[in-house]
Amino acid sequence: QLVESGGGLVQAGDSLKLSCTASGYSVRDFAVGWYRQAPGLERALVVVRTTGGTTYYADSVKDRFTISRDDAKNTMYLHMINLKPEDTAVYYCAGTFRYYSDINDYTQAGAYDYWGQGTQVTVST
Repeated sequence: QLVESGGGLVQAGDSLKLSCTASGYSVRDFAVGWYRQAPGLERALVVVRTTGGTTYYADSVKDRFTISRDDAKNTMYLHMINLKPEDTAVYYCAGTFRYYSDINDYTQAGAYDYWGQGTQVTVST
């Protein structure tokens, strides 16, 4: 099970940290993706982090969002700075134990077996 938290209403330029806590398995053992879905749009990749630590960020969030992991808390984080109104969406974390040699394979939502319930992030102007 994956549980997200940390969403909220912020102003443009603010920062926010989302958490994704796993239960029943260790976050060290699977690849994690953060996705977001804005109203009327499809779920879109934000960032992927493989078990080996390789990351892939969507162009729209590069240099603003950072994924990290706390093994002691069994939690993944999404650190977001300089938030923009277009970042408004429901954010989901996802995990998979499957291994892909090409990180691009982790960018597909279908690669993930476990999903959290989502947390709303709203950025006002």
